[in-house]
Amino acid sequence: MLKELIAKNRSYRRFYQDKQVSRDVLKELVDLARLSPCGANRQTLRFVLSADEKKNAAISKCIFWAGYYKDWDGPEDGEKPSAYIVIVRDISAGGGMPQDEGIAAQSILLGAVEKGMGGCIIANINRKELKKVLAIGDKYEIALVLAIGYPKEKVVLEALGQSGDIKYWRDEKQVHHVPKRSLQDLILE
Repeated sequence: MLKELIAKNRSYRRFYQDKQVSRDVLKELVDLARLSPCGANRQTLRFVLSADEKKNAAISKCIFWAGYYKDWDGPEDGEKPSAYIVIVRDISAGGGMPQDEGIAAQSILLGAVEKGMGGCIIANINRKELKKVLAIGDKYEIALVLAIGYPKEKVVLEALGQSGDIKYWRDEKQVHHVPKRSLQDLILE
């Protein structure tokens, strides 16, 4: 069921690093993005795939994880994602519409969940350094980085508390808690 896939599609930040994701699987996931709708059908997104340990390490140095975790610099060795997909915009083709990378990212991550994997959309990126590391040409802008792998952490959705605090958090067992507003709170009558 689609609702089940969406509920399982969480921002995973710790993975079984030794469980590899093949380049062919990454291509299958990008194909889901290719088939997804995009603004004015411009199709300006391009994708850099990495399932290589050395390339992954270079990408990892250019991204910043979990803004609410002030004392956590990202996954430790053994818990890093085994793959990345870097979403870039071809600005020579008009750059696309602002929603395009979100639609593509969601399609890719839903496909990952369907395959028993998970991921995290990362927008806090040292784009200048990542462009250099990946030798991405001037006609491209980096939009997002998707970390992909087999989740090592449990993520629990829970009702937003009385305080209204939306910040995710980890408990003493390292379970990741994500407060969500109720459906009733989202619908304007």
